[in-house]
Amino acid sequence: MGNREDLLAGAKRCLIEKGYSRTTARDIATASGVSLAGIGYHFGSKETLMNEALFEAMREWGDEMAGTLSAAVKADATPLERFEAAWDRVVESFATIRPLWATQFELLGQIDHVPDVREQLVRAMAEAREGLAELFQGVEATGDPERRRLLGTFYQAMLAGFLSQWLLDPESALSGREVAAALRLIVS
Repeated sequence: MGNREDLLAGAKRCLIEKGYSRTTARDIATASGVSLAGIGYHFGSKETLMNEALFEAMREWGDEMAGTLSAAVKADATPLERFEAAWDRVVESFATIRPLWATQFELLGQIDHVPDVREQLVRAMAEAREGLAELFQGVEATGDPERRRLLGTFYQAMLAGFLSQWLLDPESALSGREVAAALRLIVS
C-alpha cells in the first residue's frame, strides 16, 4: 500500500476507535504510519480524509451486506423472506460497525455548518438508495428507476429510524421477522 491508502486505512481505524470529531490528524498519522504532512498532501485536510474514509467504509459495508445476503438467501425466496433475511443482516451489522453508524448521526448534527459534507452526503445517499433497493428487493428493483427511487428512499428512512432506536436501546431492536410482521399490520 502507498501513503494514501495507509492514511485511508488509518482514518477508518480511528473512526471506529474514536469517532469522527474526536479523531485528530495526529491520531490518523500514528494509526497509518504516515507523517502529518501526508494528510495535507494526499487529501488537503483531515476532514476530507475522514469523509472519504467514512464513505469508503460505508461502501464496504454495502458490498459486504450484498455478499452476505446473496449467500444467506435461497434463490427461490419470496420477497418477504428476502426482506426478513436482509433486515436481520442489517441489524447484526449495527453492532459490528456501531462507531461508523454513530459517526453518520454525529455528522448529521453538524450538517448546517459543513456544506461540503452535506454535498457529499447527498451524493452518498443517492448511491445508497440504489444499493438498498437492490439489497432488499433483489433483481426486482433493477428495472424501473422510479421503483428503485421509491423503494430505496423507503428503506433508507427505515434504516435511519431503526438505527437511531438501536443506538439508544439495542435490546429492543426488531428482527427481520418482527419488521415484516409490523409491515403486515400496516397494510392489513
